[in-house]
Amino acid sequence: MKTQRIDRVLDRIDGGFPASMERLFELLRFPSIGTDPAHAADCRAAAEWLKGTLARMGFAASVEQTTGRPLVLARYEPPESVVKGLRHVPHVLFYGHYDVQPADPHDLWTTPAFSPHVRPGKDGRDCIYARGASDDKGQVMTFVEASRAWLEIAGSLPFRLTMLIEGDEEGDAGPLDDFLVRNKSRLKGDVALVCDTGLWDPKTPMIVSSLRGCICEDVTITGPRIDLHSGYFGGPAINPIKVLSRILDGMHDRNGRVTIPGFYDGVKAPNAATRKAWKKVPFEEKAFLANAGLKTSVGEKDYSVLEQVWARPTAEVNGIWGGYMGAGSKTVLPAQASAKLSFRLVQGQDPRKVRKAFQAYVRSKLPKDCKVTFETYGGDSAGVAIAQDSHWISKARKALVDEWGVAPVVAGEGGSIPVVESFARHLKVDSVLIGFANADDAIHSPDEKYDVESYRKGIRSWARMIEEIVLETEKP
Repeated sequence: MKTQRIDRVLDRIDGGFPASMERLFELLRFPSIGTDPAHAADCRAAAEWLKGTLARMGFAASVEQTTGRPLVLARYEPPESVVKGLRHVPHVLFYGHYDVQPADPHDLWTTPAFSPHVRPGKDGRDCIYARGASDDKGQVMTFVEASRAWLEIAGSLPFRLTMLIEGDEEGDAGPLDDFLVRNKSRLKGDVALVCDTGLWDPKTPMIVSSLRGCICEDVTITGPRIDLHSGYFGGPAINPIKVLSRILDGMHDRNGRVTIPGFYDGVKAPNAATRKAWKKVPFEEKAFLANAGLKTSVGEKDYSVLEQVWARPTAEVNGIWGGYMGAGSKTVLPAQASAKLSFRLVQGQDPRKVRKAFQAYVRSKLPKDCKVTFETYGGDSAGVAIAQDSHWISKARKALVDEWGVAPVVAGEGGSIPVVESFARHLKVDSVLIGFANADDAIHSPDEKYDVESYRKGIRSWARMIEEIVLETEKP
């Protein structure tokens, strides 16, 4: 049911858009590189700016210290006079991050990375160029500005709203995970809204309903005590590079399945309804592969490319090294060989069990005269999925159709957003992932951008999502 109120909110958004642009520019000017200790003060300054902005909007806002960078926590409580007239008062949690990637190499930027500019992109669309424009400051500000317009028009929100904006997303998931554990009682809500994803294409919105988790592992195999002369020892002596190569090659069978015992424990294939829905998604496998300079899918047989990326776990070798790698030749048998691996996991898999299974697999294949060591990097994150017919996804669908005029693609995503799994594990809350980035936004690269229209329609989309929440709370 459309109300005149949402029309007034949207008019306020459009009329106040130049001011919304300026506020985004203010945030973009902070070089808040969370992984660089030299920018610790800039991260604090960005957090303080967000705190002040939200406090002036009527939020109880604070900058909270974590084991990493400061975190902004802003809470809105509806007035008691409003609460009395409601059927119920849901608690909505919004998540984003203010930290950004380093801007290096600076000489590849057309304009300075932390001096935001608007200029036409390659296709003529006006774009905001700055580090963090798309990932994730522009995305954060879409929700902040939608909330601002709602408060200005309606005077209040008829639900509890907590904004959680962190400064460690680009580096370490640990500080936020620890914060969630210590603050469960004040953060637990009905739904988490996450704005750190993108559009299906410039004219089609997207809702991400599943994410793969990730674990990373280094493996090193040691054979002889030192590098050996290949003329004296070639033949009888064990070669760790050969051993490691055989073990890694054996991790997959001819059909693309991972052979590690227990790897698929807990994995469920997409149900018939989901597979049917995915077949309707406008996706060309050949074009997808061609963009990477490839022609043939080598993933699991009997699964489409979309199913492989959205719903199947993987074991991948990210790097391998050992022996002499300098100029010319050096005829040695290396003492060691190493590899880096990452495992993308789906809902139902236990990251700790997968790690143990991999280590057990390697040990089971180890020949005499060899030993193995492992090193873990980053935190373990599990895969998460939300039913496509969930209550909150239905609301998001309605809001996005109203704004964009087309149905959103409800998609899986092959990557990981660790906070979504943390919300599910610690707060027992599902996340709805809606974002307005485009595939050509050059996230993490020079000349990162965010389309001006993405920013405007992102604000309007969140305003419509707020309207959907409001309609549920109000008495008929």
